[in-house]
Amino acid sequence: MPAVQTQAEVKVRKVVIMRKHYLDNIRWITVVIVLFYHVNYLFNTVGIPFPVGEDAGVRIMDTFSYIVYPWFMALLFVIAGMSARYALERQTARAFLKSKVQKLLVPSTLGLFVLHWTTGWMNVHMGADPGVLDEVPAVIRYLIYTVSGTGPLWFIQMLFLYSLLLVGIRALDKDDKLWTIGGRAGIPVLTLLAVVVWGSAQILNMPVLTTYRFGIYGVCYLIGYFVFSHEEVEERVERMHIPALLAAVVLGVWYVVSYYGESFVTPECLQSLLVNAYLWAAVLAILGCGRAWGDRTNRFCDYMTRTSFGLYIVHYPIVLATCIALYRFTNLPHLLNYFIAWAIELPLSFLVYEGLRRIPVIRFLVLGVKKQAS
Repeated sequence: MPAVQTQAEVKVRKVVIMRKHYLDNIRWITVVIVLFYHVNYLFNTVGIPFPVGEDAGVRIMDTFSYIVYPWFMALLFVIAGMSARYALERQTARAFLKSKVQKLLVPSTLGLFVLHWTTGWMNVHMGADPGVLDEVPAVIRYLIYTVSGTGPLWFIQMLFLYSLLLVGIRALDKDDKLWTIGGRAGIPVLTLLAVVVWGSAQILNMPVLTTYRFGIYGVCYLIGYFVFSHEEVEERVERMHIPALLAAVVLGVWYVVSYYGESFVTPECLQSLLVNAYLWAAVLAILGCGRAWGDRTNRFCDYMTRTSFGLYIVHYPIVLATCIALYRFTNLPHLLNYFIAWAIELPLSFLVYEGLRRIPVIRFLVLGVKKQAS
């Protein structure tokens, strides 16, 4: 006679999932790319808003930004969707949301008041008269700085919203039919998802706050959850990694040549078919090549896997202060400033993270961590 399952056992599918080291490696490498990118962004020469100075950069250094900007955040959302699936195979929806409140919502809201108001202070004063808010009460100034300090935390704010959306979809799709359908995606369908991504790039884009692209990032998150989280789909992506890599290189060169010298964050660029085809080829190539060549780990990779989320959270005030200081208070060649900024930002971000994670309460508010990891 079969054993009677408890209600919790019925709700939670107990699946043993091997750690997918290639996803961990892609995630932390992409975060490091983000850290490098933000130096280039702050020194950009192509008219992207809020550089540290109109003449602060060197045009050739923008090439790196052209190459990575279309796909690196979309890739992180795809991986986040895959990770959400793996998490929900081991825990209830309630436990999943509780973990997201701690890890995503707390740092992207309460963390602003502890650390990221400094970003707001620099944003407010970077292009304004230093005394612009002198007549404003200190409490109001602090709130202005806090609201202005979101910076890259938009990413985890959106992840939290997508987590809520996903739990709602799962409640409606109790039999997991959508996920089952996603597992049938063959190589032609995986390739043609580029059209879906291109279509999603046309909708739900916030004016002014152009990083909040709810359409495309939401679709990438859901594709990660419903399609790429299938082992058989991952195998198909691995089989196509060389063609996808070649396509990404060809489309990437075509895109960079087509848009070089123009802002790569305009709707005309980000919503074009060429850019989204390149984006999707790059996502397929990185996932496929990562699974084929990078599904292994070592002590350094394990450390970076544990650390990358915290680095993402803490790095921006550091890089912003560094780039402002280099531009305003030194007369070094502009090209040299990039390398000095990277050399300061990376180790200092590690040091700040390692310091904050050891401070009770602060580590919870800023990093979403209740207990210090061993």
